[in-house]
Amino acid sequence: MKSRYFLILITTMFFTCSSKNDGLIDSSEYTELDSQSEGSGTFTFVYNSNENKILNVYSHIPPNSNSNTPIIFLFHGNNRNANDYRNSLVEKANSYGFILLVPEFTTTQFPGGDGYNLGNVFTDGDNPSASSLNSESEWAFSIIEPLFTYTKEKLNNQIPKYHIIGHSAGAQFAHRFLFFKPEAKLDKMVASAAGWYTTLDLELNFPYGLNASPLENIDFNLLFSKQLTILVGSNDNDPNSSALRHNSIVDLQGLHRLDRATNFYNYAQSKAADLSVNFEWDFVINPNGDHNYLIAVSKATDLIFNL
Repeated sequence: MKSRYFLILITTMFFTCSSKNDGLIDSSEYTELDSQSEGSGTFTFVYNSNENKILNVYSHIPPNSNSNTPIIFLFHGNNRNANDYRNSLVEKANSYGFILLVPEFTTTQFPGGDGYNLGNVFTDGDNPSASSLNSESEWAFSIIEPLFTYTKEKLNNQIPKYHIIGHSAGAQFAHRFLFFKPEAKLDKMVASAAGWYTTLDLELNFPYGLNASPLENIDFNLLFSKQLTILVGSNDNDPNSSALRHNSIVDLQGLHRLDRATNFYNYAQSKAADLSVNFEWDFVINPNGDHNYLIAVSKATDLIFNL
């Protein structure tokens, strides 16, 4: 195989988009997806052609990839350090043989928790209303399926579904993606150590529950049929952890990530039992794990491949 990436001149499209994205990668790091390529690189994906909006995607393609090589999306945490997340799973990608895609949701393009953690569904996700509801085309969640299609086309990949791993803020994005995009071509998802959750309470307003949002009519039968694993470290139990949200509503989920993950899963399991529907979700506590993303995403990858 020829080398995965090569230096290229920045295209006209790249310069056109630069005014819309303050977080563009340096030209010397810009790369192209290629069906004959392998290794680590970074490419840009146009997710809104009308407004020339682009997304940086940090990627890795293992040696000897082919049309049936699995694809995993990895969603970074609140530090928006997509490059670090990509680098953390390079060895696993080579070992298990999967294509790794880490979209970079910059604070410029997707500001605050509204823009990233809550998927830009509302202009103010903490105070949802009909007037503040964005069109679905503007949701951050709406980027993933087109990016999957684009990657498949560029790499001549034929797999029908992809996997998702999200950690911390990325786990918030991931589990809400599952809620808002029930028809997505998702195979397995591991949501690791979310700071807090959108619970399946139909009486509680979004973002803490499903009321006052497009999720009011969620299909629980379809939702519980998804292969979702809630992962959390046994030592991720610090109520004073940095960036951990606390208020009178969210603290009902628990005071730290371990309790919140446990309560979220138990509530879902109980609801599935009440509805007498099949429940395919799983819950895993990582022994001796804290909130370290390196430990968490490595364990999540093993879970994807059933180890």
